[in-house]
Amino acid sequence: MSNDQQYDPYANGHGHGYEHGQQYGQQQGPADVAQTWEGQTWDTTFQPAVSQEQYARHRQQYQQEYQQEYQEQPYAQPHQEQPYAQPHQEQPYAQPHPQQPAFDETAYLPPQQYEAPAPAPVAEAVAVAAPAPAYSSPTTSGNTRVTDAQRARAEGRSPVIEPGIQPALLTAVLGLLLAGGAALGPYGLLVPLVLLQGLTAAGWFRLNGMWPARQGIALAFLGGLVADGALLAVGREHAAGAILGTLGVWVLLCLVLQLRSHADPDERMYGLMAGVVSAALAVVAAGYLGAEPDAVVVGGVAVAAAAVARALPLPGPVSLVVALLAGAGAGIAAGGFTDLGSAGALVGLAAGVCALVGLRVASYDYPSRFVHMTAGIALPLTAAAPAVYLLGRALG
Repeated sequence: MSNDQQYDPYANGHGHGYEHGQQYGQQQGPADVAQTWEGQTWDTTFQPAVSQEQYARHRQQYQQEYQQEYQEQPYAQPHQEQPYAQPHQEQPYAQPHPQQPAFDETAYLPPQQYEAPAPAPVAEAVAVAAPAPAYSSPTTSGNTRVTDAQRARAEGRSPVIEPGIQPALLTAVLGLLLAGGAALGPYGLLVPLVLLQGLTAAGWFRLNGMWPARQGIALAFLGGLVADGALLAVGREHAAGAILGTLGVWVLLCLVLQLRSHADPDERMYGLMAGVVSAALAVVAAGYLGAEPDAVVVGGVAVAAAAVARALPLPGPVSLVVALLAGAGAGIAAGGFTDLGSAGALVGLAAGVCALVGLRVASYDYPSRFVHMTAGIALPLTAAAPAVYLLGRALG
C-alpha cells in the first residue's frame, strides 16, 4: 500500500468535527459550511466547520505520531501487503497488536458509494396444511363461532343440513305416542299433543333466529292449550270452528303484544310474523284431537316411518323416494289394524309428504342444535295434522 493510502484516522471518524465515513479527498463544499450527517445519528451536537488547512495539518501530525508508535513492530504495519496464506498453513502474524486499531476499507469510501448489505435469506414459512376439522354439531348456547351453515356458504355448498337420525328417532317416538294415544281416546292423545305443541312453539322462534322470546313462546303455547280445551269442550264435530276461532283471537293477541314492544318497527314486524306463525302451528296441531282416531293412528305411524327413512344415509332423490314409500307402506300396515284398510295408504302418503316438508323447513340454515331438537322433531308431525284431519274426515 502506498504512502497516499496510509492509515487515515480522520476517515474513521477520529477527526475533530467529522462524522464517521466522510472522505475529504472528494469534492468539498464551502469551507464555512459544516459537513453533517443527513441521516439519523447518535451524535446530535453541533458540528463546527473545519478548513482544508486545519485538516491537512492535523492529518500530518497524527500520521507522524502513528508511524513513531508502530515503526518498531513489524507485524503491526498496516500498509505492507501481505501474501495470501496457503490453505491449511498457519499465518505468522494472525493476531493483531492489541493496541492497533482494525483497518476498515469501507471507511475510505464516501457515503454514496456504500452498498447496502444483502439481506439475510429469510426462510419462507412453509404452511403446513392442518387437517380440516370435522363439522361439529351446532351449539345450544348461542356461541359466536362460525356456524356450519355459514362455513357451507363460504365454501359454495348448500347451507341446508338435515336434523339427523337422533331427531328423526325422537319424531318417530312422538308419532307412535300420538298413534297410541289416539287409540286410547282423546285424553290419552292429549299428553303427547301438549308436548308436540310446546316443541313447535319454542322451535319456530329459534328457527327464525329470535331467542330468547319467552313472551312469544308462552303466548303461542297458550294458544295451543286453549285450542285443545275448546276441542274437548265442543267435541270433534265442531273442531273446525274451535280451531279457527282460537286462531283469530290469538292473532289479535300477538298484535297487541308487539304493539307494547319498544323495539324498532322492523324488529316488531318480524316478531309479529314469527309470533303469528308459531301460534298458528300450535293451534293447528290441535287438529289431531278433532280428526278421526283411525286417521291419527295411521298418520302418526306414517310420519314416524317417513322421518326415519329420510334420515338414512342415502342420496338426496333416493332418500325422498324411500321416505315416501316408507310413509305409504306404514299407512297400509297401520290401516290394516283400523277401519281405513287400504285407504290408509293415501293417508300415509299424504302424511309422509307433509313430514318431508316439515323436515325441510327445520333444516334450513339452522343457527343451533336447539332447532333440530325442537322444530326438527315437531314440525314433521305438526305439518301433517291438517292432512290427517281432512283425509280422515273425507275417508271416514
